[in-house]
Amino acid sequence: MSSRPRPSATPAHADTAEAFGNAVGEIWKSMQGLSLPLPALSALQADYIKDATALWNGAVERYRDRAGQGAIALDDRRFAANDWASNPGAALAAQTYLLNARTLMKMADAVEGDAKTRARIRFAVQQWIDAASPSNYLALNPEAQRKAIDSKGESITQGVRQLWQDIQQGHVSQTDESVFEVGRNVAASEGAVVFENELFQLLEYKPLTAKMHQRPMLFIPPCINKYYILDLQPDNSLIRYTVAQGHRTFVVSWRNPDAALAAKTWDDYIEQAAIRAIKEVQAISGQDTIDTLGFCVGGTILATALAVLAARGEQPAASVTLLTTLLDFSDTGVLDLFIDEPAVQLREMTIGEQAPNGPGLLKGQELASTFSFLRPNDLVWNYVVGNYLKGDKPPPFDLLYWNGDSTNLPGPMFCWYLRHTYLQNELRIPGQLEVCGEKIDLGRIEAPVFLYGSREDHIVPWQSAFASTRIIKGPLRFVLGASGHIAGVVNPPAARKRSHWVDGKLGGTAQQWFESARQVPGSWWTDWAAWLKPHAGKQVPAPKRYGNKTHKVIEPAPGRYVKAKA
Repeated sequence: MSSRPRPSATPAHADTAEAFGNAVGEIWKSMQGLSLPLPALSALQADYIKDATALWNGAVERYRDRAGQGAIALDDRRFAANDWASNPGAALAAQTYLLNARTLMKMADAVEGDAKTRARIRFAVQQWIDAASPSNYLALNPEAQRKAIDSKGESITQGVRQLWQDIQQGHVSQTDESVFEVGRNVAASEGAVVFENELFQLLEYKPLTAKMHQRPMLFIPPCINKYYILDLQPDNSLIRYTVAQGHRTFVVSWRNPDAALAAKTWDDYIEQAAIRAIKEVQAISGQDTIDTLGFCVGGTILATALAVLAARGEQPAASVTLLTTLLDFSDTGVLDLFIDEPAVQLREMTIGEQAPNGPGLLKGQELASTFSFLRPNDLVWNYVVGNYLKGDKPPPFDLLYWNGDSTNLPGPMFCWYLRHTYLQNELRIPGQLEVCGEKIDLGRIEAPVFLYGSREDHIVPWQSAFASTRIIKGPLRFVLGASGHIAGVVNPPAARKRSHWVDGKLGGTAQQWFESARQVPGSWWTDWAAWLKPHAGKQVPAPKRYGNKTHKVIEPAPGRYVKAKA
């Protein structure tokens, strides 16, 4: 790995850079001792020589025919600007890079080894290729050079200024963060904090209808990032939409852990957070059963909590909605590259309960960097080039602001989750795991379940979300949305974007379900709202105040927990 090109500048915490570098380094080590079959290598060499010769001959011809210098087509958005096409040297550099990149990926694909090793090799090679792009370096980027000349050097000055700002804040800016403020123009739905403990605040939202359903709704968002992905702006807020549908809505806002919470465990998150939130919503509403929703790892937490309660003879959920949630971790997509016994043991020895220096925190910026490098050209190098080489200020974008607002996780909690789900996949096995003193079985949850997956999700592959249909025993509905992990979920009906698939035949494989499903234009939210309505109880007058006599308003929503930075 010592010979790979270094990025021109990538601001990040030293711990983050080291951790991600170690992860890629471990993947790189897995390549040692592997080999390419000789016939495949010979074929690759022959193809490379043929393509390189054609590329060079084309460059020579264009040099001889000066009038044709500007007619080079570069089918890659990194080199789409005319500055690349009109500069013979830059065009040749880009074409050579693309040829080398294709050849290296073909070599990675041809390596002999098991499926996981081959996937790791492909990932490591892709990281190297993306970092080596000539567009990432001022000396090789004619577009950035032209801008520097046109601006009399101001673009370089601005780029250095933005680089220094990002070094200070510890991450690459993907949007103009100065435009946004939590509670003012994101996470701005009106409500109040009606309960809190050391792990979470419970938010209740102001009714938008004169009458509401008798049963309340509780949202449990993922704890690996902040809840307001479900409440970015009024027109794309799933929380506001739910309130507008006549549901008395409560949301868990996780505390951003600091050193005081470093020793918290998975059991703590289930008992003191998810189960506690369910109990408090029951107490505030006076209802024995409530509607529940979990998103991503929030869905895993919700399902685990309901399984613990089922083991205690309690069934508090009138309905369960799981959005892009893993219960069966057989296929975890690209994240599987990072998970094996040595990797999990390393975490346990450094931040887990048995760590020599005591439990620690998984830093939020490390998680954010790992997710960004799953799509490095879109989420890393695109901003390195724009922010630093060109001196452009990234435009305001609420979703990317949320993406940069990272959260920490307690080491013991994270290590338990990593080992027992991603590594050992035990949550799906009845009675295999003991949580909060109970042997849990997800099949004992009696509530009807709405399962949602996103077709292009690389964090929770939709086939893995569908796998929950083999675990859940009660009535269920599976809906597949278009797009990815976030954009598929945050898709309000008014936008009239994308589509979703419904009414496929359950009981078979995911592909069989898809082939029998019908495609419906627009958002899945309306399908979910129609499914939820009969589970929500009769209409009653909307409450006139937040909480109740024993749950007074602590502070206005969104509360202070969500404002704490990692």
